[in-house]
Amino acid sequence: MISTSLRIAILLAIAVYFIILAVLLRKKYLSLRFTLLWLLSGFLMLLITIFPGLLQMVTKLLGFQLGSNALFSILFFCVLIILVSLTSINSRQGEAIRRLTQELAMLEKRLCELEEKRKG
Repeated sequence: MISTSLRIAILLAIAVYFIILAVLLRKKYLSLRFTLLWLLSGFLMLLITIFPGLLQMVTKLLGFQLGSNALFSILFFCVLIILVSLTSINSRQGEAIRRLTQELAMLEKRLCELEEKRKG
């Protein structure tokens, strides 16, 4: 079991975490899609802090011997989900950039041809 002072410190850290997410979202440094993923992980941290028995139950359910191992695995899984999401978005944006670059090149070529016809 964790001490009351440590639990309060963790709750304050989670509050700061949520405030930072709100500021980043408000200033549009973070899109809503990413914010939802980070909020989900924050709520998971909050649940585990408020209900420590929940971690013990998950530890037994998943077959871990220590709660810290279960917590590490859960957090690793959350980070993995976020990384897969970011990779997917990065791939789509890379494809969109490639397509836009090709369209821009075709438009520039067309513009050059029209300017040559006008001169000639």
